[in-house]
Amino acid sequence: MNLILLGAPGAGKGTQAEVICQAKGIPAISTGNMLREAVKNGTPSGLAAKGYMDKGELVPDDVVIGILKDRIAEEDCKNGFILDGFPRTVPQAEALDRMGVTIDKVIEIYVPDETIAKRLGGRRVCEGCGASYHLDYKPTRVEGVCDSCGSRTVIRKDDEPATVLDRLKVYHEKTAPLKDFYFAQGKLVTVIGQEEVQKTSELTLAALDD
Repeated sequence: MNLILLGAPGAGKGTQAEVICQAKGIPAISTGNMLREAVKNGTPSGLAAKGYMDKGELVPDDVVIGILKDRIAEEDCKNGFILDGFPRTVPQAEALDRMGVTIDKVIEIYVPDETIAKRLGGRRVCEGCGASYHLDYKPTRVEGVCDSCGSRTVIRKDDEPATVLDRLKVYHEKTAPLKDFYFAQGKLVTVIGQEEVQKTSELTLAALDD
């Protein structure tokens, strides 16, 4: 089963990708994480992407597609995968079609903008292993210290308030049209994000089996 998760930044796509990954036994592929890893490692793709990511702008299609092509060719993707953060524009979706990648279902996690802003403002990420936390919803046992590896947790530049507003604006302008694109293909299912993550997960898994 090849899936795409849609939703605004902070809607909980990464969390639901992990839930689906465990339930279905297919890898969750976050292009955001792949790009951040490329930036951290100073790869050519990472250096190309860094300037855009720091400003909360979309990374150009050719950079993202190049990284994604390598990833889905790996052995663990042979029985399916979950794309989290790609495609972000209709041209990217069309490029995915041209790559011959069949998408079985597209799950949109819908959360209002004001809720998104609150969520992202409290998000913290581990500098060492990349684990994600939240001051309100998923705090670390020791403030500012990762539970998994003991490294420092920080607010990402693209989670700062001004950048969040820019990211939401970009999402509505560039990514939201994907809903019409996949609705026309009969693949779109919308899940309303709940206050409790577990309830969102139940709705998401139910949507897969519809």
